[in-house]
Amino acid sequence: MYPARTWLSRSFSNISSHPLRVCVVGSGPAGFYTAEKMLKAHQGAEVDIIDRLLTPFGLVRSGVAPDHPETKIVINQFTRVVQHERCSFFGNVTLGSSISLAELRELYHVVVLAYGAESDRDLGIPGEDLSGIHSAREFVWWYNGHPDGKNLNPDLKSTDTAIILGQGNVALDVARILLRPTTELATTDIASHALAALNQSSIRKVYLVGRRGPVQAACTAKELREVLGIKDLYIHIKEVDLLKSSEDEEVLKNNRIQRRVYELLSKAATSGNSHSSSGQGELHFVFFRKPACFLDSGTGHVAGVHFEKTVLKGVGPGKQVAVGTGKFEDLDCGMVLKSIGYKSVPVDGLPFDHQKGVVPNASGRVLTDALGDQTLLEKGLYVCGWLKRGPTGIIATNLYCAKETVASISQDLEQGTLAAVTSLPKPGREGLLQLLDDRNVRIVPFSGWEKIDSEERRLGSLRNKPREKLTTWEDLLKVGTE
Repeated sequence: MYPARTWLSRSFSNISSHPLRVCVVGSGPAGFYTAEKMLKAHQGAEVDIIDRLLTPFGLVRSGVAPDHPETKIVINQFTRVVQHERCSFFGNVTLGSSISLAELRELYHVVVLAYGAESDRDLGIPGEDLSGIHSAREFVWWYNGHPDGKNLNPDLKSTDTAIILGQGNVALDVARILLRPTTELATTDIASHALAALNQSSIRKVYLVGRRGPVQAACTAKELREVLGIKDLYIHIKEVDLLKSSEDEEVLKNNRIQRRVYELLSKAATSGNSHSSSGQGELHFVFFRKPACFLDSGTGHVAGVHFEKTVLKGVGPGKQVAVGTGKFEDLDCGMVLKSIGYKSVPVDGLPFDHQKGVVPNASGRVLTDALGDQTLLEKGLYVCGWLKRGPTGIIATNLYCAKETVASISQDLEQGTLAAVTSLPKPGREGLLQLLDDRNVRIVPFSGWEKIDSEERRLGSLRNKPREKLTTWEDLLKVGTE
């Protein structure tokens, strides 16, 4: 057993003398920021981070585009967190199968769920199950070397046209990967199977389709500037789509980010050539269209999308929604990527709001039901990140999210709300490791990740890349546990 430690935090001086055992489920930004804040707020707390993957860092590793290395620098900060003497990481531990939520709550005083969103929203329209239609998440996992994305094998050879549904940053990432010269991608940490497929790709034309207009585009100026800056790329935007209503003018006046995005789109619409040249890559921004159904080629493969034209309707101050007009048009393609949002997945024993795709919570405190009654709390159970607020925001958003959740934990400890939970010693890490050992779960500790990291960097150096990712569960487990 770990020796009992003296609390330095004033909030626990009158509660107990045994360590506060905290388990964080999920090792993405939300999980790591939570661990960091807990370690700082409570001297003596022991924090264990578990993840179903064998590798830490969540979407920083498997979501951030390979040509955005500067965004991944935050890994250095997270590494310092897990190297703290009171923090541990255990990979290859799946909540729900390796261990249940009820068991975790027995082992730890505080459990924080931060495992993000690993599924996708559906459109719920005819033809959605045709081959050639993928979620953007699956495609991102595929090119980023996520072990669950290796077998996606998108057919990039049989068509020259892809339609991306959505105009957020993920949609722009996907468009950029499809259209950017592979010579530029070859020096990134893109998965080698993806680079090989992109080298053989026939896709030259990409449509980015949104339900609303350019004023409501959900991307950031930085991402937009990057995709517009791909060399020798023909950009097409209908000038009629850039016409603004008085409501649009109000939005632009009050929102600097939206204003910058609109300005970049306007400039791109007027500064390019009026026609593409032979063999040139094309990026078409299509606004005011919502998918009504997918078109079948006759062989069970997607052949296009049947779109309904939309107009904006005001539903409140500064808020406009797209409504159908009853007018339709088709766009032909051989591949569709749905970038319409990630979705979190519940586990047994966890209250879940299926409509919103989040755990009902008050400032990170898990509520017993989805009706939002803030007097009914799941004591000792908290939530952070996408599971708490939905799949929105950038990496740094999770910093503020974690701050709020940890503040709730601190307040509950201080006010005695958690008194019954924290008055008794809990087995924590020793109990977790014993239980996993009994079940023959092969955990990958942080030292195992360091072996994987070292091997990936070694393989990468042979190809002039920062790393060559190991992309199968077998390879990761072999290197991480040897």
